[in-house]
Amino acid sequence: MADDASRQLQSDLRSAVQDALSSRRPVIHHLNADTSWLLQIPRPANAVKRGARFYYNILIDPWLQGGQSDVASWFSQQFHATPSAVQSIAALDELISESEILVSALRSGLRSSLGHKATFDTEEELGHEKTLIDAVVVSHEFTDHCHKETLLEIHPDVPVFAAREAAKSIQSWKHFRSVNVVNVFGKDDDTDWRSTSTPPSPEWIGISRLLSTDDVLYYHAAIMIAFNNRHGNGKSKPPKVSASGQNGTRKRHHSAIEPDADEENAEVIIYTPHGVQHSDLAIITQASPALTTLAFLHGLHDVRVGTATGRTALQLNLGAMNGLKAQRMLNAHYWLGTHDEIKRGGGLVAWFLQRDVITLKEALELERSQREKGGEDAIGWEVGKVLHSFDDTNWIDLKNGESKILL
Repeated sequence: MADDASRQLQSDLRSAVQDALSSRRPVIHHLNADTSWLLQIPRPANAVKRGARFYYNILIDPWLQGGQSDVASWFSQQFHATPSAVQSIAALDELISESEILVSALRSGLRSSLGHKATFDTEEELGHEKTLIDAVVVSHEFTDHCHKETLLEIHPDVPVFAAREAAKSIQSWKHFRSVNVVNVFGKDDDTDWRSTSTPPSPEWIGISRLLSTDDVLYYHAAIMIAFNNRHGNGKSKPPKVSASGQNGTRKRHHSAIEPDADEENAEVIIYTPHGVQHSDLAIITQASPALTTLAFLHGLHDVRVGTATGRTALQLNLGAMNGLKAQRMLNAHYWLGTHDEIKRGGGLVAWFLQRDVITLKEALELERSQREKGGEDAIGWEVGKVLHSFDDTNWIDLKNGESKILL
């Protein structure tokens, strides 16, 4: 089964790369049946012309094989029910290398047709790089997201961007040279995505976090990856200078252009494996420069820890009903399912785990029924238009080993 998923990934890769080259659009790969992803964003054209690789490669929540346990194995332990399409970081680097070689071959073919010569040998150049992973994003400290064994396979030079508690754990391993805490988007009323672009990430990419205001554990949170790869330099004002005369963070570099400067607008990927309350996404629609949600990663399963009497003690994954409300808010071009793998598990928690497996069609039908009855839970319509059909949700079920170009 792992071989089938791996072959699917290789096949999808070739097709996606061909389309991505012509359109200069991102490609996303589902590396397992759960919530590990590779996001490939084409670099700005001027950077590629100067010899940079075509893609900036972001690895999200990598857990490729082996088990994961929180607290202790007697408390909670899980294993993938389906082998990951990519079984190791070395295999992932090979996958990325193949995509770059394909891009180079296609570009060389185009240059040849125009009478130009290739500027370098891609395979030789890639062989000199220690790794082709440019950044790692870790959304939570829980080990199905912050999986130590997988993360330690990654080259120490790769920068890590992680939620605060996850960053503390990763720093304690003393493996990575750069571990960066992902800051909250909208803090101090700053809704400029460029403020979230901090070294060592390139200036055209920003990574931040969205939090639910009533969630003290920050379990229901989202990672936001913003990017604008359409040009090299914006018409920004000079950087602010501190009283000491020294420039501060990169925020000053981006600090102020006119809010209506459309060329500074960005696209975003919203990744929320447990779900984030739909009301907490309103800040994205209020951002300046404006943000367009390209992809929204949110699962369908409603997962809870129950009590002996059947009541909910802790809500884990918010599921399809929340996802529908969130998608109305975002109107993402693509809604991709994530973190819905029913894993092999054991330990105390497994006895109290409750899961409602609901399809998107069933969720839509339930909403219609609630609306017809005037149910309060169905009154979320003020946040956007009602999604009356399956197609309006822009839902895509991207399975283990499948890829999608994000147009």
